[in-house]
Amino acid sequence: MDYNQIGIEAMQKGDFEKAAEAFTKAIDENGGDAVPYINFANLLSAVGELDRALKFYEKAVSLDEKAGAAYYGAGNVYVMKERYQEAKDMFEKAYRTGMENGDLFYMLGTSLMKLEQPKLAMPYLQRAAELNEADHEARFQYGMCLANEGMLDEAIEAFSKVTELDPSHADAFYNLGVAYAFKENREKALDMLNQAIAIQPDHMLSIRAKQLLEEA
Repeated sequence: MDYNQIGIEAMQKGDFEKAAEAFTKAIDENGGDAVPYINFANLLSAVGELDRALKFYEKAVSLDEKAGAAYYGAGNVYVMKERYQEAKDMFEKAYRTGMENGDLFYMLGTSLMKLEQPKLAMPYLQRAAELNEADHEARFQYGMCLANEGMLDEAIEAFSKVTELDPSHADAFYNLGVAYAFKENREKALDMLNQAIAIQPDHMLSIRAKQLLEEA
């Protein structure tokens, strides 16, 4: 009987008690395998037992130092604990094991953004957006990196793509407005800010930016 699979299916159905029982049996059956420890850690993370989750991820890594999913899971826990330096370190370890997917690149990039390192975050967020064209948040964060580096034309392209993917993304319209204002395209800037305000009437950054442009 595949207790790991039983546990995963139970988790997907929200039956965490059954999932815990299944993963415990998987560990009892094969305590030298990292996979059931990772699964149990994912379960603990899902129910908010973050410190216990980290211990299970650590156990998984002690059994298999190339267990990319354990490093990735630990990174997510550190993000939830707002410990971004440790999160970044875990995501980098996951990457070094050969793990390559859009979620990993996004989490690594956003962790670097939290650490105020947009230049380092940029290639990871760009890769996340490339791997998942529909991931508008990865593309938005990539646009923020570009804007921070003064690459306004590229930032406008990124934010415009975000608004195509998600026409209700007020922050993307706001950042388009700011970018056009910096390029001294007042009419386009006001249009973008008005769209942000139409989507979110209490978007204070857009309201303030619009006032400044109209008073200028």
